[in-house]
Amino acid sequence: MYLKKVDGPRAVTLPDGTVMTRADLPPTATRRWVASRKACVVKGVVFGLISESEALKMYGLSDEEFQSWKSAIRDHGEAALKATSIQKYRQP
Repeated sequence: MYLKKVDGPRAVTLPDGTVMTRADLPPTATRRWVASRKACVVKGVVFGLISESEALKMYGLSDEEFQSWKSAIRDHGEAALKATSIQKYRQP
């Protein structure tokens, strides 16, 4: 079996005991960003699976957009990433 060489780890263990691999990340051609995909990318960066710069480049995200996802999860949890919940969790 051939494994593509990648920088960094191939898998990380999350605090809840689950293992996250690069295969769990959304496809690079993702255009429809649902809350679960956003959360997956943020988890990948926070727990060291991929670097932030790699994630921004891979998914074509702006730094501001990624930071907003990260702060929404930090402040309110994954539910804050849902488009229908933006008004509920928006900072005044």
